[in-house]
Amino acid sequence: MTSETSSGSVPVSVPVVAVVGRPNVGKSTLVNRILGSRQAVVEDVPGVTRDRVTYDALWRGRAFTLVDTGGWEPSIEKTESLAARVAGQARVAVDAADAVLFVVDATVGVTDADATVAAVLRRSGKPVVVAANKVDDTKAEPEVAALWSLGLGEPVPVSALHGRGSGDLLDVILDALPDAPKEADEAEGGPRRVALLGRPNVGKSSLLNKLAGHERSLVDPVAGTTRDPVDELIELGGTTWRFVDTAGIRRRFRENQGADYYAALRTAGALDRAEVAVVLIDASEPLTEQDLRIVSMVIEAGRALVIAYNKWDLVDEERQHYLDREIDRQLHTARWAPRVNLSAATGRHTDRLVPALDKALAGWETRVPTGRLNAWLTGLVAATPPPVRGGRQPKILFATQAGIRPPHFVLFASGFLEAAYRRFVERRLREEFGFEGSPIQVSVRVRAKRESRPGRRSAARTSRRR
Repeated sequence: MTSETSSGSVPVSVPVVAVVGRPNVGKSTLVNRILGSRQAVVEDVPGVTRDRVTYDALWRGRAFTLVDTGGWEPSIEKTESLAARVAGQARVAVDAADAVLFVVDATVGVTDADATVAAVLRRSGKPVVVAANKVDDTKAEPEVAALWSLGLGEPVPVSALHGRGSGDLLDVILDALPDAPKEADEAEGGPRRVALLGRPNVGKSSLLNKLAGHERSLVDPVAGTTRDPVDELIELGGTTWRFVDTAGIRRRFRENQGADYYAALRTAGALDRAEVAVVLIDASEPLTEQDLRIVSMVIEAGRALVIAYNKWDLVDEERQHYLDREIDRQLHTARWAPRVNLSAATGRHTDRLVPALDKALAGWETRVPTGRLNAWLTGLVAATPPPVRGGRQPKILFATQAGIRPPHFVLFASGFLEAAYRRFVERRLREEFGFEGSPIQVSVRVRAKRESRPGRRSAARTSRRR
């Protein structure tokens, strides 16, 4: 058994459950209830979930993958609207799943859309569990009987909001799944995780789709189409990578509201789980404060960084010349990041992405031997000693690399080192040892002076007199 595959996808060792249903019947709320935490974006308006979003779940020692989908409206599937493509993603999820969790609003009953979806599910031949949602108390239980008419077996009453009946539902889901290992076996290390970040509508989803070779993530001219992180295993350059498309970051984190707030929260979580971030910037527009803020967010998170200038095919030669100077001036804090000029729409230069990712990850994991580090540091301090502070010049005693991913250096000194001098040390570290594509952390540990003890001194003097 495998989950959905694409060019370069690899088999998944756990069964897959697709969660489908009409818009706003509580699919994402039920997913959060099953997961035991608020991971899927939920808001009291229909159409919040748009892409297929996968989550790892565990019940009674059995691991499985939940695929949350957007609202399925069969009546609009033949149109070209965004809602139709959302419905298309739900149909793809069913085709790739081992079992289907069909969520129906028990308080509304069976609608024409529900009946049409049920007919599709019966033809699929997949095991189907009908979740009669919004049965919040015993008074609503008689309404569940009407869902037998779907022809998919006994409906299971549940309240995604309050958790009522969720355990019984999970038991039924496990019975519908094929045999699975008790625990999800993950290969050591696993594929390198790459987060795609950027402002809304800079081409993150388009790039993911181009690399995957199919429409894995919905693309629409309306900014903010992606709400949940969407990940895909893709083989590039002979290596399998896990790319994660994230929601566009619109504004400062604390200024987000509603679904945007939770989307931003999940984007930050995707960055924390990633090893390297590709920040997409629209090359056809001037750099914005938000572009710089996203780059700073990656640096503060300590992740390897690649900057991809998308829509490069729309930039004329004169603009390219000025853009290079603009980048050097405004992105001075990330001049060390590899740059790739590409077009997600046409696929131009996307082959340059893997060498840039490899370079950034290599810098992120570079370790300098202590002997070589201190030999270099001795020469640096002799040529450019730390500035005098408070009438005294601090001395750097020695240095060590405390860690990698990202590289972290600790300078042991006799006094405080100014921030400007620490930045100077960081620049020279890059010149000497590389670290291309990786932030560097330089911290200072001041060694306290040993205080002499007057009693011991007087005792020593007395013994000498004797």
